[in-house]
Amino acid sequence: MQAAVWKGKHQIEVLEWRMQELLPNEVRVQVKCCGICGTDQHIYHGHPGSAVVTPPIVLGHELSGEVTEIGENVFDLRVGDRISIDPNIYCGACEFCRSGRAHLCDHLQAVGVTRDGGMSEFCVAPAANCYKIPDTMSYAEGALIEPLGCVLHGFKKLDIRANSSVLIIGGGFIGQLFLQLFKQHGAAKIVVSEPNESKHERLLQLGAHVVVKPVLGSLASLVMADIVIECVGQRESMELAVSSVRKGGQVLLFGVSSPDTQIAISPYEIFSKELKIMGSFINPHTHEEAIALVSQGIIQVESLVGHRFYLDDIPEVMENYSQMNVGKSIIQFERKTEGFAGF
Repeated sequence: MQAAVWKGKHQIEVLEWRMQELLPNEVRVQVKCCGICGTDQHIYHGHPGSAVVTPPIVLGHELSGEVTEIGENVFDLRVGDRISIDPNIYCGACEFCRSGRAHLCDHLQAVGVTRDGGMSEFCVAPAANCYKIPDTMSYAEGALIEPLGCVLHGFKKLDIRANSSVLIIGGGFIGQLFLQLFKQHGAAKIVVSEPNESKHERLLQLGAHVVVKPVLGSLASLVMADIVIECVGQRESMELAVSSVRKGGQVLLFGVSSPDTQIAISPYEIFSKELKIMGSFINPHTHEEAIALVSQGIIQVESLVGHRFYLDDIPEVMENYSQMNVGKSIIQFERKTEGFAGF
């Protein structure tokens, strides 16, 4: 089969790749669509934290496809089923798994991170990680269930009230998902901070009441919110999140930062404002709800995709991603047909 294989820092090549052996509890999936995530870029560029990924390996953890083969112990899936994959595989035996916090598993594995993923024609995954999607759902939507599930996990940590004011720092794909969830939940005022003015109109269409550009590293003079969501992962934006939250407020640091990033926060400010500052890691047990939100038309995901590529494009795309002004992008495995959104 053809796959985009990561061989090390700045090295990815499309080549004929091994077909993984199918274990009794696994299924083989013909990949139809795979999202390109910021994590894929971190791994490709060898950023701190990517050492857990051992090359050569096929990246891609946001994926959907069609079941083509099932293991002998698989009973709930059939060949031909359309599925979305939750990439995270838990050991089930460590302290965290046994205490209901499987996403903190000491032996966490993941499709597209520690084992071959979706940037290939076929992928193998545990049947337990495969979720059927309705015929009305596109494969692009199916691939983007994973990031929506991650956003849902963070969203569920928050105490949201009808009179809550919300500031979302970063109006990219993740910020747009948070925006829709807050709008659907009825937050009183939603402000999005986004420096790229080309995104502003779209953010307003999705439900933002106000869209602003960050000014000199501070929004405190413009916006003070009950809930602040940081979706960027940069030092400046995380410090901005803490300075822009009201007394008694909540800060969710969702953006993935480099492991060596340090931020300056005043403990006195946390104390005197009685702040609640939280992190959010992956997507435990949110896949089914994410599928329901998309299939019912409550949350848009496919319309947020700005670029579509084919497998052969991946080496160039991964190398030049930051210069291409790429928004959310996906790898489409079926060639362009009538009605296809294109690049």
